[in-house]
Amino acid sequence: MQHAGVLTTMRTGFSRTFWVANVIELFERFAYYASKAILAVFVAEQVGLGPEQAGFLVGSLFNTLLYFLPILAGTVVDRYGFRRSLMLCFAIFALGYFLIGLGGLPAGQPLVEALGARTYMVLALVVTAIGGSLIKPSIVGTVARTTTEQTKSLGYSIYYTLVNIGGAVGPLLALPVRENVGIAYVLVMSSAVSLLLLLAVVLFFKEPPRPADAKPVPSMGQVLADMVKVVANARFMAFLVIFSGFWAMFWQIFYSLPFYVRDVLGFSRFEIIETVDAWTIILVTVPVTALAMKLRPIVAMTLGFALATASWFVMGTFPTLTMTIVAIMIFAVGESLQSPRYYAYVADLAPQEQVGTYMGYAFLPIAIGTFVAGWIAGPLVSHYIGVRTDGVFVPSANFATAHHMWYWVGAIGVVSTLLMVTYDRFIAPRHERASAAGA
Repeated sequence: MQHAGVLTTMRTGFSRTFWVANVIELFERFAYYASKAILAVFVAEQVGLGPEQAGFLVGSLFNTLLYFLPILAGTVVDRYGFRRSLMLCFAIFALGYFLIGLGGLPAGQPLVEALGARTYMVLALVVTAIGGSLIKPSIVGTVARTTTEQTKSLGYSIYYTLVNIGGAVGPLLALPVRENVGIAYVLVMSSAVSLLLLLAVVLFFKEPPRPADAKPVPSMGQVLADMVKVVANARFMAFLVIFSGFWAMFWQIFYSLPFYVRDVLGFSRFEIIETVDAWTIILVTVPVTALAMKLRPIVAMTLGFALATASWFVMGTFPTLTMTIVAIMIFAVGESLQSPRYYAYVADLAPQEQVGTYMGYAFLPIAIGTFVAGWIAGPLVSHYIGVRTDGVFVPSANFATAHHMWYWVGAIGVVSTLLMVTYDRFIAPRHERASAAGA
């Protein structure tokens, strides 16, 4: 009966704009994860900047901006509306993805040579990140405005499910394009999808009405003032910094794992391995979430950290393709264990009158984590695996022990898990520990 009620709500409980926004998000995720699957390899080898610069540019620059700028972009979205923001987003995305891809095509070489490969890629990646900063505030905001108290939970579940489907399918779309046309054309494909999504917004997306009791749109000065307040909350910032360790591990799936899978394990279709995390999450989230509900949020998150950490030691101890897949599945179970409790815990840490402001910083650990991940991925690949120049692979002096690189990633998890335990013991709000003692 409950299942039938969910199906009825899905058919009748959501507006046309809700479904249009979520379908747009699904295809945007296809484009994003298709490009993400090959971007580190593309910048390192097709553009020729090598793994160290590629890791920094793709992770520490591009992805950091993608997850940090929405804190500021939310004000732009609120002021100009979701429809215009989405139109601007996909126009910039179409241009940005094309410019990135052009850097690896013969037609783009005169421009790359004129600016220098690194400068060209910095500009292309920054342009794309600026466009990407508008997508999350627009889509999440649309979900919020087009759902009620009765449908909000299901509405966000639909949204997050489609995000994970995008993460699972996007790399699979990149694979045949890379193998049959060329790696640069994966970016061209993402550009074309963005252009079609721009057209879809123009034709099908209608601005959801602004609630009558909505607060005035804050100025950029107010946003910066709120940022100072959030940063001044030492307990909150300590939690976010500790939590970023999880994402520093996660992003290695896209920044260093492709090189390892292809050059060490000898499996050229690395995009398939990059989808294991997303497919596992889709399969296990419901049962794992049900189990996690019996645990305190901080305990569930710490256990998730421990499982995610263990996955890298499994990968480092058993250097085979099968065990690499198993390790990523273990990581995904850890992710499923902590992720649903994270946002509730962030809201719990916030002062009651500032919950909305604090929730805007929930993505900050992802930004910090991807910065760290991009910073260390390149040196790990260069030191343990080697480089590929003009299609010729030159192994490093440590290639025989390349699997040991994952111990360094696991070490981040060990430190983060211990810090999470320390945070729970000495820093976490007292009511959280008191309720645990009562339980």
